Amino acid sequence: MAMKRNKKVTSVDKANVLESSRLWRRVVPEVAKEYPEVTLDNLYIDNATMQMVRNPKQFDVIVTSNIFGDILSDEASMITGSIGMLPSASLAKGNFGMYEPVHGSAPDIAGQNKANPMATILSGAMMLRYTFGLSAEADDIEAAVKSVLSDGYRTPDIFTEGMKAIGTKEAGDLVASAIK
Repeated sequence: MAMKRNKKVTSVDKANVLESSRLWRRVVPEVAKEYPEVTLDNLYIDNATMQMVRNPKQFDVIVTSNIFGDILSDEASMITGSIGMLPSASLAKGNFGMYEPVHGSAPDIAGQNKANPMATILSGAMMLRYTFGLSAEADDIEAAVKSVLSDGYRTPDIFTEGMKAIGTKEAGDLVASAIK
């Protein structure tokens, strides 16, 4: 993934305390040698969470364990305003991956037309880009999401006064209509 982006990876661990993170800290640089064009930085999880708030643009691709990834993704969701805005990918070697919203299934609001579909839509765009190599199509989807948000449409999780309130179905329809 980093090879198709800005060629910068940040590895997050807690190698100063956890034995599993010390192993992580030994293995990640070995894997990184296979990608000499990519810059690798290491951060402890406590520093990474602070840096995420302080300067999120410094990050491009973060590689970490599930436990630290859960912490960072929840924190990052507040930068966008909602966990309903964040796509995610769990990638294997090659072009294979599992793409899904960070937020999970949210069964408590199922069928109520108030879930934010943007993370699901953006996860689909990531799949097109990273698994199928369809960057132009992914760009179109991402541009459509930006267009809908720029036009002031908001699902309940990101709604603020002065915006246009919409539900799940309308959000999806608006994005589909905005794809060129």
